[in-house]
Amino acid sequence: MAASIAAKGILQNLVGEPETNGEGEPIGFYLVSIGEGRRLAQMLRVKRKQIKKTGPIRCVIDTANDAAEISLDENVTREDLHPADQFERFRELFEDRGWGAEEIAARFGVTAHVVKQRMRLGAVSPKLLQVYRDGGLTLDQLMAFAITDDHTRQEHVFENLSCNRDPSIIRRNLIKINVAATDRGAVLVGAQAYTEAGGTIIRDLFTEDRGGFFEDPALLERLAIGKLEGIAAQVQQAEGWKWTAADLDFSHAHGMRRVYRHSVELSEEDATAYDAAQDELERLKSMGWLARKTFTPAGIMLSEPRG
Repeated sequence: MAASIAAKGILQNLVGEPETNGEGEPIGFYLVSIGEGRRLAQMLRVKRKQIKKTGPIRCVIDTANDAAEISLDENVTREDLHPADQFERFRELFEDRGWGAEEIAARFGVTAHVVKQRMRLGAVSPKLLQVYRDGGLTLDQLMAFAITDDHTRQEHVFENLSCNRDPSIIRRNLIKINVAATDRGAVLVGAQAYTEAGGTIIRDLFTEDRGGFFEDPALLERLAIGKLEGIAAQVQQAEGWKWTAADLDFSHAHGMRRVYRHSVELSEEDATAYDAAQDELERLKSMGWLARKTFTPAGIMLSEPRG
């Protein structure tokens, strides 16, 4: 309230009654019947040295009504602004006045993060805001819809909700076509390169989103492949490969596949050579050749017979 008064002044006068002594005579002081919060806010501004202690404050002196009754009346008969209307007003201050979150926060005595949250809620589809006003959505559910500013998608998800309207289900349905910032492709490209290329990152102001969600999967994939191709070209040049290829996943389109061994029927010539080799193996075994190998100074390997 002190921040609001500093920015806009006291919008509603204090109402006071003369303070009297035991004989009912005024003693020159006044008691606040309506506006105690505003009085305390001004006292806080005095403490902060924003105004002087002797500064004037507009008041209405009421001697006709009972002080206790009008004090109760002010708090009972008024109707608070609906939260949805508050969200929309914050958004309008941003869009119509051009005020940033920091400036709005200073004028209303809240944090910039709270202002951003309220502006995000005010940007939810008007149709869903009306459902919220009518009691068809809880605040937690409305906050889940605020993860994106795409009204068409918000309304589509709302219309297709099942009986399970848990906020986590709503969020999951809204971002299932987007890519989490923790995805390997997003990590490879990086948030800065993605946004510089024109991409948008969806941030959830109401839960921990671990870096948000990349809204354009096609752009992210192009950037990731481009970066991989650059790395492949460096490897090709540094290691002397004939060719290189880059892909986000192993592709079977390059004519490469795993080959499993299998038995084949030998030709007559190959069968004769195989039999001859087997006979020679058996002959060597019968001679008792050792498996120990030695090398000559020239690098020639020799095997020594057992006997």
